[in-house]
Amino acid sequence: MKFPNWLRFYGDKEYRDRLCPSESVEQITFFAELRRNHPDIGNIALHIRNEGARSYYQARLQKAEGMVSGAADIVIPGDPAFVCELKRRDHTLCRWQKAQLDFLKTAHERGAFVCVALGWEAAYDAVEDWLKCTTAI
Repeated sequence: MKFPNWLRFYGDKEYRDRLCPSESVEQITFFAELRRNHPDIGNIALHIRNEGARSYYQARLQKAEGMVSGAADIVIPGDPAFVCELKRRDHTLCRWQKAQLDFLKTAHERGAFVCVALGWEAAYDAVEDWLKCTTAI
């Protein structure tokens, strides 16, 4: 997995363990820790569900309702907004979808705090860095 130069990166690129937790488990842990340690932020942090198989009709309906391809895993409103793509700690077990990079790049160009994090701890570190530069919370 390659990481563009413009994209903030959190985690250990050298970490390897084929048995590391799935992205879903990392995400559940991240949101639990965020809500426990920063309930004010945890109450507005969200994951936009856009994965999974859908029929053609479902995909068209969801797009019409506002679903965006490639939406990041973690979004927190603020000034700037926090936009994070969460991947498994062992990034060799992951891959980018083109729509993900397009979404992140556009958010970056619009001034959001954009990053990729390998594992929940890395995502939590990113939130801590974001809190140092945000004025909305």
